[in-house]
Amino acid sequence: MAKASKKAYGNDDIKSLKGADRVRLRPGVIFGSDGLEGCEHSVFEILSNSIDEARAGFGNLITVTRFEDHSVEVEDFGRGCPVDWNSAEGRYNWELVYCELYAGGKYDNNEGESYEYSLGLNGLGACATQYASEYMDVTVWRDGSRYDLHFEKGEIVGELKKAPADRKKTGTTHHWKPDLSVFTDIDIPEEWFRQTLRRQAVVNAGVTFRLRIQHGSKFETTDYVYENGILDYVGEIAGEQPLTAPFFIETERRGRDRADKPEYKVKLSAAFCFSNKVNLIEYYHNSSWLEHGGSPDKAARTGFVYAIDAYIKKLGKYQKNESKISFQDVQDCLILVTNCFSTQTSYENQTKKAITNRFTQEAMTDFFKQKLEIWCIEHKAEADRMAEQVLINKRSREQAERARLNIKKKLTGTMDITSRVEKFVDCRSRDPEKREIYIVEGDSALGSCKMGRDAEFQGIMPVRGKILNCLKADYTRIFKSDIITDLLKVLGCGVEVEKRGKELNSFDLANLRWSKVVICTDADVDGFQIRTLILTMLWRLTPTLIREGYVYIAESPLYEITSKNKTWYAYSDAEKNKIVEELEGSRFTVNRSKGLGENSAEMMWLTTMNPETRRLIRVQPEDAERTAYYFDLLLGDDLTGRKNHIAQDGYKYLDMADIS
Repeated sequence: MAKASKKAYGNDDIKSLKGADRVRLRPGVIFGSDGLEGCEHSVFEILSNSIDEARAGFGNLITVTRFEDHSVEVEDFGRGCPVDWNSAEGRYNWELVYCELYAGGKYDNNEGESYEYSLGLNGLGACATQYASEYMDVTVWRDGSRYDLHFEKGEIVGELKKAPADRKKTGTTHHWKPDLSVFTDIDIPEEWFRQTLRRQAVVNAGVTFRLRIQHGSKFETTDYVYENGILDYVGEIAGEQPLTAPFFIETERRGRDRADKPEYKVKLSAAFCFSNKVNLIEYYHNSSWLEHGGSPDKAARTGFVYAIDAYIKKLGKYQKNESKISFQDVQDCLILVTNCFSTQTSYENQTKKAITNRFTQEAMTDFFKQKLEIWCIEHKAEADRMAEQVLINKRSREQAERARLNIKKKLTGTMDITSRVEKFVDCRSRDPEKREIYIVEGDSALGSCKMGRDAEFQGIMPVRGKILNCLKADYTRIFKSDIITDLLKVLGCGVEVEKRGKELNSFDLANLRWSKVVICTDADVDGFQIRTLILTMLWRLTPTLIREGYVYIAESPLYEITSKNKTWYAYSDAEKNKIVEELEGSRFTVNRSKGLGENSAEMMWLTTMNPETRRLIRVQPEDAERTAYYFDLLLGDDLTGRKNHIAQDGYKYLDMADIS
C-alpha cells in the first residue's frame, strides 16, 4: 500500500485574521484570557472610558448595571463619545472607535490634549469589547443630538441613527452582552462588580460609582464614593486606634525611561499609616489596580526600607551586630495605597496588572524616601511607635526562622539516620502527608518493588528473614535486633516503651515521616507469618500507628489468568473462579502467582503499588481488648491455649495453607 503523502505547506497556507475575527477567535490576546477573567476585563475596558471622562472633569456619576441575563450597561455623563463624520480620517468616528483596533482619542495625552492621564492608551478596549459581544447598543448624547448604534457579533446592524437630543446632559451609554461563543464563561460574579467599583471610587475622589444589580423585577442599588479618595480609604481600613494616623503625600515629576525616549509627567500620591492589627498594600496607576505591582512595588520596597532603617539607626534602636530590617517587617504593619498617574505608561500587557516604567520607579523611590524622612521628623511620637513595631516584627520573624531552621535541622538529621540504614530506599518527597513506606520481604522483593514504585512518594524497607516474635522476646533482645531497630529508625516516630535504648526516641506521632506504612509480603505461608510478626512488632512497640490507621497490608494476587495476550489478576479463589467462568469457551491459562521478587516492575506497579489499582487493607482494631487477646493467644507464651485454639478452629483456615 502506498504511503499517504504529507500535506504541502506553501505560500497560500499563510492567512491573516480580519475584522471581528481578530478578537472573536483570539480573545486571550486582547483580554488576557478567553475565560471569566477575560470577560471581566472586557467590562473594565468600557468602564475605563467613562472613568477617563470623569477624571478629565466631565461628569461625576458613573452607573453600572448587571442584568440577570449576564448583559452589562455602563452609563456616564461625560462629553459623549464622538461618533459622527471625521473629516481628517475620511470616516465616521463610530467606525474608528467600535470597529477599528488601535484607534482612539488618547494618543496625544503627553502633549496635554483631551486626556492628560488616562486608563485607555491603545485604542483597543471599546472595539475589542464590541467585537467580543453577542450584541452591543451604544447611545451617545452630544452636540445637541442623540446618536444610536446597534452591533451584533462584531458587525454593525443598520446604520448610525441621529435625532435631536432627548435630554440636556451629555454622556455615553453602552449596553452589551458578552458572547458565550467567544468567552468560556460570561457569568461575572456580583462581588467582582462590587470590588471593582469600590476600588475605582477610592482612586477617583469625589466620583460616585453606582452599582445596580438586577434581582427579578427589582434592582439592588449601591453607591461607592470617597470624597477624599485614598486618604479616606486608608482610614477605613485602619479602623480605630492605629499606631499612626492616616497621612497623605503627593508630588509631580518629569523624566524619561531612557535617554532617547520622550519626557513624560508623573503625578504621585500615596496615603499610609501603621497598625499592629491590620496591613494592606494596593497600587493604582491611571486608576487601574496593579494587582502585580511592578514599578510601584519595587519603589515602595526600596523607599520604605531605606527611610525606616535610617530612622531606626538615628534612634540607636538596633542591637549590637543586629541585621537591618526587611520590607517584610515593614509590610506586616503597613497600610499603603498609592494612586499615581502618568502621561506615558508601559503596562506589562493589555490587562494592565503591572507597569514597568523605569522613571516612574525611580521617581516613586525618591518620593517615598523624602516624604517619609520629613514625616518622621514632623510626627516623632508616631514615628517612634512605628519603629518599635517594625523592630518587633523583625525580631519575631527572625526568631520564627531560627525555630524553623532548628526543626528542619533536626528532621534532616533524622533523615540522615535513615540514609545510613542498610538497603533502605527513600523517596524524593519530604512531605509526610504524601510519603508511603513499603515494608517488603527480602532483597528479591526489594528489587521488584524498587523498580515498580513511584520514586516521588514511595520508599522501600526490606525485612531480612523472619523477625523476632516481639510478644515472646524481652525488650533487651528486641532492641538488639538490627532488623527491628532499623525499621523503627525509618518510621521515625520512636517507640511507646520506656526501656528503648539510646538510639530510639520516645514515641511522638508528629515525627512519623509517612502517611502510610504498608506491609507487603508474598501470598504464601511464609509471607503470612512475616506479615504477622511485623504487625506484632508494631502492636507491641508502636500500637498508636495501628489505632490511628497508619498501617496497611498490600494484597498481592494469587493467580494470573491469561487469554489472548490479556491478563487478569485474581486475589482469591472466588475471583479466579468468576474470571474462569467468564472466559468459558476461550483458551486460557491459570498460573499461581510467583513471589513478589519474581514479579516484573510493571506488574508490581499495577497490582500492588499504583494508588489507582492496588488493594490495601487498613489494619485497625475494632475491639482493642479482643485484638490484644488474640495477639497474646497466637504469639504469646500460652502454648496450651494456642494448641486448643488450633484444634478447635484451625479447620477454618486450611484454605490459606499451601499444602500442595
